[in-house]
Amino acid sequence: MQVSGSGHPLPLERLFWYEYRLATKIRHGSMRFLKFRGLKKSSLAFVYSDDYWMIDVGNHIFPIKKYRTVYERLLLAGFKKENFCVPEPAADEDVLLVHTSKYVKKLKTGALAPAEIAALELPFSRELVRFAWLTVGGTILTTRLAIAKGLAIHLGGGFHHAFPDHGEGFCILNDVAVAVEKMRGEGNIRRAMIVDCDLHQGNGTAFIFAGKDDVFTFSIHQMDVYPAEKPPSSLDVGLWAGDGDPEYLSALRAHFPRIFREFAPELVVYLAGADPYEDDKLGGLRLTREGLRERDRLVIEQARALRIPVAVVLAGGYAADFEDTVAIHLNTIRVARKALRQYP
Repeated sequence: MQVSGSGHPLPLERLFWYEYRLATKIRHGSMRFLKFRGLKKSSLAFVYSDDYWMIDVGNHIFPIKKYRTVYERLLLAGFKKENFCVPEPAADEDVLLVHTSKYVKKLKTGALAPAEIAALELPFSRELVRFAWLTVGGTILTTRLAIAKGLAIHLGGGFHHAFPDHGEGFCILNDVAVAVEKMRGEGNIRRAMIVDCDLHQGNGTAFIFAGKDDVFTFSIHQMDVYPAEKPPSSLDVGLWAGDGDPEYLSALRAHFPRIFREFAPELVVYLAGADPYEDDKLGGLRLTREGLRERDRLVIEQARALRIPVAVVLAGGYAADFEDTVAIHLNTIRVARKALRQYP
């Protein structure tokens, strides 16, 4: 893992904004925190790699360049390169916490069957596989930072349609599920909540954590779109084409912050998808930019008010105007920054 500095990457194992203390752990209640020094507690941390947008997906609806664009806009807005941490690809042993060895081998050897490649809905390549491993590494790092600092944002991630033995719907590996299992396995947390506000139900995530009492999966999504089969989450909220800000926000307020208090997670992973937007090419919900911003506030701010660490991943977004997708993601970051200042 590396840190972006003033043009020269620094090894993350040795430095994290001048010092990274992974080996130092402190106890607080039932949680273990990793101790980082050299960065103010109130500073917002990002995880990002230029490699995220360098894969060639052709003329595809998936807006791969959004990762780079959001990163550049944040630099223009005044964030420093020292706020951005560059991940390395996840270790195979971490990926195997969720995915089957047979599937992992198929991916790494390029042995997927034509039907399996078709289900991905992306052009398959070695670069795509590396992107998937790198994204998992990025979300693992984001959850680690969130536990240490209270809040961190991955300019990527949220590939919630990947199942243990296959990928689908633009998703090769389930980065969120792997990161949660990694944090639980290390003893950094015991209970986690995944709050999925992408347009599409997180079918892979729901399947992976079914029956696991220490992981609560929440999904609010459009019912009459992909995926056709929706395995039950811990709590699903289904909306329909044409539903807009009033219906969506009312449904969220019916459950938040109540489920935060009742389940008492030690980490929230928030999938802040931009695709419930009214002008998204793959959806039929009618949320405005302001409605999406209020959605972000309801999740992020109320979690931080209860001092729950929050790891944010961008998830989907396919607006007819690419700039709308970027603006929605930037609004999520504005909400997160304000929440961290209010509840450091």
